[in-house]
Order: sequence, then C-alpha cells, then structure tokens
Amino acid sequence: MNAPAQHVDGFSWPVRVYYEDTDSYGVVYYANYFKFAERARTEWLRELGFDQVVMAGQGYGFVVRSARGEYLRPARFNDALEMRSTVSGISRVAVDFTQRLYRGEELLFDAVVRVVCIDPARSRPVSLPATLRARLSPSTLAAHTRRP
Repeated sequence: MNAPAQHVDGFSWPVRVYYEDTDSYGVVYYANYFKFAERARTEWLRELGFDQVVMAGQGYGFVVRSARGEYLRPARFNDALEMRSTVSGISRVAVDFTQRLYRGEELLFDAVVRVVCIDPARSRPVSLPATLRARLSPSTLAAHTRRP
C-alpha cells in the first residue's frame, strides 16, 4: 500500500482490512466503512497541521451532522484499500467531505459526510477557524500537494 498522500483533488489514506473489520463471511461489516472514512478525515487534518486534541483545547472540534453511504461492492479480509477524500463544500460552520473507498480502481463505497465545527464546552456550532478553512479550500489544497 502507498503512504498517505494529499492530492490536488484531496487526500488518500491506505486501509488494510483485518479480521476484526469483517463479519462471519469475511466481508467488511457495514459500519466499518464509516470508521475507515473517519480515520482518513482525521489523518488529513493531521497532515494539514491540525491535531484534534490541540483543537479541542483551543475551543473547537468537529461532530458529524450527517452521513450517507452507498455500498457498491464488498471489501474482504486482507484487502488493500484506499480511502480517497475530497472537500465537496464549505460553509461558515460546516465541511462536506466526499469519501470513496477503492480496491485498485474499483469503487467499493461512496459516502458524503458533513461535519460541523463546534465549541466542545458548549456543544454549539462555531465558525471554522480561518486557518483551517483556508487550508481546506480547493485553491490552497493544490498549493500543498504531496505525492507518495
């Protein structure tokens, strides 16, 4: 598997399927596709220089507001996969991520996840930090591209 890579059109994160990820038939359990997506978003933020523990200490973090997924093909035990993530929309308080799981070039799972920026102490929406918003905008993603 390739190392994680930030591309002009988003971020890629490698996923290996373990026994713990599968059901009794050796197929990835449906909820785990969203776990793979969560890990990819977290690693993308870390790659951009935003640690979520530090962010919480500064008074902001993220919660998932909505998640929609289409299961197109099964992933199986020991598969080497790639979660490709892109920002498909940004508002004052929310970011929409399109996340697709691939085995090679075969699309297995297609999801859209909306996260909302909150103040964890008050559990209320707050504006995205300007630095994060700038780093997630498509024009600045192209300037910070790293390839494996």
